[in-house]
Amino acid sequence: MTHFLDIHKTDVADLNNILDQAKSMKTARAGLPKGTPDADTPLANHMVALIFEKPSTRTRVSFDMGVRQMGGQTMVLSGNDMQLGHGETIADTARVLSRYVDMIMIRTFDESVLLEMAEYASVPVINGLTDRSHPCQIMADILTYEENHGSIKGKKVVWLGDGNNVCTSFLHAAGQFGFDMTFAGPSILDPEDEAIGFARSKGASVSIERDAEKAVEGADLIVTDTWLSMHDKQSARERRHNLLRPYQVNKDLMSHAGDDAVFMHCLPAHREEEVTSEVMDGPQSLVFDEAENRLHAQKAVMRHCLGL
Repeated sequence: MTHFLDIHKTDVADLNNILDQAKSMKTARAGLPKGTPDADTPLANHMVALIFEKPSTRTRVSFDMGVRQMGGQTMVLSGNDMQLGHGETIADTARVLSRYVDMIMIRTFDESVLLEMAEYASVPVINGLTDRSHPCQIMADILTYEENHGSIKGKKVVWLGDGNNVCTSFLHAAGQFGFDMTFAGPSILDPEDEAIGFARSKGASVSIERDAEKAVEGADLIVTDTWLSMHDKQSARERRHNLLRPYQVNKDLMSHAGDDAVFMHCLPAHREEEVTSEVMDGPQSLVFDEAENRLHAQKAVMRHCLGL
């Protein structure tokens, strides 16, 4: 049994095999209607529980569609349906679900919920997002970069804005895939030291630059994320805007990176805040390829977890 909990907890060879599988599966589906099953259906007779304590568009649709394309069925459960950790323990929930389903994907708040679920489940558990990390997103991002520009190894990735959970997973990936990373944002929003330390321990160069224009010089990939959580109050929103306005990705900033640089955003985006529509819809943007590739990357992750 194999879980997929974080990029830095997954063997490098396995990560590369997942990407190779994703590329092959995507190629095999070229031109097919979205609802057409894959040529092989490795999840036939399999049931996958999709647990959402946090709302979702891409994670929910891509996992649900991926399971169906591979011949399986899904059981979608919300936090209200389950009351995770309220009444029944997470450990007991994991034990019970393991009697009903073949795999669990969970999108939750506290990383401890994910880890406890994985500890007590007797089926594979996949991290669909926690407040600390978002590994499935970054697998899709690397898939997207490499199908457009070749290997990401040795490239310069620049993260602008908030050193959040997606940034953490990018740092984990820098260590595992061998690319360098620059963070540009206010010091109060720096990424966590542990993630920076992991990347550096694997030989990746990680730097922090407060000047956005300097940060993007020589960049191969520029990435940002929303400045605001869906749970932020209005006062927090105003403070965030003031802090992060110098790190907006716009046409002028992209010009300092050069014509070969590409742009990514995990979505949903707040247009004209962290990124302008001119960049989002421009020739350097890969955001919608990136969104599609959640489907293909996660299908490969599920096959990896089930050894299929």
